[in-house]
Amino acid sequence: MAHFTVIGLGRFGVAVSRELIHLGHTVTGVDNDHKAVEKYVESLTEAVICDCADEASLRELDLTSSEVVIVAIGFDMQSSLLCTLALKNLGVQNIWVKASNKAHHTILSKLDVARIIHPEEDMGIRVAQSLNYPMVNNFLAIGDGLYIVEIHIKAHLHQVTVGQLLGSLQEKNTDEQTNVQRSPKGKVTPLMVKRGQSVFSKIDSDFSLHTEDALFLCGSRAELKQLAPRLV
Repeated sequence: MAHFTVIGLGRFGVAVSRELIHLGHTVTGVDNDHKAVEKYVESLTEAVICDCADEASLRELDLTSSEVVIVAIGFDMQSSLLCTLALKNLGVQNIWVKASNKAHHTILSKLDVARIIHPEEDMGIRVAQSLNYPMVNNFLAIGDGLYIVEIHIKAHLHQVTVGQLLGSLQEKNTDEQTNVQRSPKGKVTPLMVKRGQSVFSKIDSDFSLHTEDALFLCGSRAELKQLAPRLV
């Protein structure tokens, strides 16, 4: 369990705070609006009224003890930047900041924060991906052009084997010393299948898929896109 501080209790900040608490962490929520603090004081671990752009006020919160400080201030770019500068001056190492526009992102990139967040843009990408590939429930970019996707197996794929589904896209590359199957860039590799409450982690080409299975694959966008028509 870790402790996080979320500065700015708008919709984004509250959503992050609640999910962190749901995952078992503790969260201090900070806002300069006393109404916002009073509204969420019962649902957060701690809620504090504070001038988020004032370094002296922030100093009283012992923010360096937080695993991450998330600056979730909305569209007031000046307040967000002043808050971020104050956190840097206070020695906070791991700062994540919500950027409201391209100019905001550009300035934040000069401040050397740990991560710049674009919630609306990220959600827009997810919605577009869902519209373009309705058979994909979830996807996660893991770097180097690779993605992990969750595929919902439909009725017409019942009893189809993984080998039949992936066809020439599947290529095994096994480390002889560790006997671990690896996913070379540009190839699609099955990671696991979730069937009801059961999880199957050893997936070979002869593994038969069932309707309602959740199949998790790793591969490049191009190869996954090539696979998409087989899933419809």
